[in-house]
Amino acid sequence: MCFKSKKGNVVRLSLLVAFSAAFAYIESSVVVYLRALFYPDGFAFPIADFTSMEGALRFLLTEIGREAATVVLIFTGAGLMAGSFRRRLAYFLIIFAVWDIFYYIWLKVLLDWPASLLDWDILFLIPTVWAGPVLAPLLTSAVMLWVAALLLRDKTLVIPGARWIGIAACIAGIVICFCLPGPYVTKPEFASYFSWPIFLTLHVAIVVLLCRSVES
Repeated sequence: MCFKSKKGNVVRLSLLVAFSAAFAYIESSVVVYLRALFYPDGFAFPIADFTSMEGALRFLLTEIGREAATVVLIFTGAGLMAGSFRRRLAYFLIIFAVWDIFYYIWLKVLLDWPASLLDWDILFLIPTVWAGPVLAPLLTSAVMLWVAALLLRDKTLVIPGARWIGIAACIAGIVICFCLPGPYVTKPEFASYFSWPIFLTLHVAIVVLLCRSVES
């Protein structure tokens, strides 16, 4: 029975990775078309302001809708793979992280971009523009995979209320780190609005808080 359980977990995780990698290809292929449409002379920061282009608002709203649909698909995929909230959360983190990692792998294959992990990208548009160096979301994805592995170990986690608040505050802080540069992506000083020290400290804090929550 234990062997079957382990084999089933391997199959389930393999399906999650395959789904995430394939979904990432779909996402990256859309970016190929968007960049050809809006940035035919090349995509680089500070980015050109496309809001004055004909039909720009329609494209922007469509893109926001696509991103919302992406999140729904990831939630749905995780929900179908498990029965408990803990495992659904773990699978959500795995799908999101692997999808994000392969998104940049496919962009490298399709566009030979980014040239460097420190190149900047538009990451998300909900509820405002998220932006940052490519390395930043990849580091977040790595932490998400670590958290997922922790959840799948079935170790008892004891998280007092104050620690929950700390974790939630760290997550909110990471989101803010991505959102702060958003309004300035067309300005020469865009990079000054992203703080690596704060960004990295928040990730370390999440890891420390969760490690302290594992019962030995």
